[in-house]
Amino acid sequence: MAQITWLGHASFQLELAGQTLLIDPFIEGNPACPLGGVDDAGPADLVLVTHAHGDHGLNEAIAICKRDGAKLVSFFDLIQEAVERGLPSDLGVGGNIGGTMPLGLLAVKLTQAFHTIPIVGMVISGEDRRIYHSSDTGLFGDMALIGRPGLDLALLPIGDYFTMGIDDAVQAVELLRPKAVIPMHYNTFPPIAADPQSFAQKVGGRARVIVLQPGESATI
Repeated sequence: MAQITWLGHASFQLELAGQTLLIDPFIEGNPACPLGGVDDAGPADLVLVTHAHGDHGLNEAIAICKRDGAKLVSFFDLIQEAVERGLPSDLGVGGNIGGTMPLGLLAVKLTQAFHTIPIVGMVISGEDRRIYHSSDTGLFGDMALIGRPGLDLALLPIGDYFTMGIDDAVQAVELLRPKAVIPMHYNTFPPIAADPQSFAQKVGGRARVIVLQPGESATI
């Protein structure tokens, strides 16, 4: 079983295969994050970052990795940037879109995503679970290919303005066909205000919609 905790915005803590993962740990300056600061996060075994926008926690990720000796997992160029910002080079694991990085009992496959800077989505697999974090993407048809092997959970933005809104996220669910979906990247700031219950209603029976409050957890 996997346990996932929403830390607000696009940030999650995932317990899977005996490992603790942090995904896009936007903690400092995140009004939706229930943690008081980086010191309250972790300890982590792996930290995953999808891109370098400040609201996705690269600086926090570097601090957590240095503190815990955790591996930072992302695409190659972002790892190089993290090393320039002070990450010890032996703590970086950098792949590229389409590639799968084995990480002990887990694996992380990087997928395409569409935004204004280099970015990836991630499929995390382990213990017969497959979890997709789409990051800050718009809707794209190849989500159907990402979902084809089967997904236990999809983490999808619904906040609009900078990412998919509710209606496009519903179409993403249709393409991905996950068993469950957790909406993210909404209500952190006024421009991305959205109603997760409206999203759940529109998804209907296509998937189980899990609406979390920051700090709440679900078992997958």
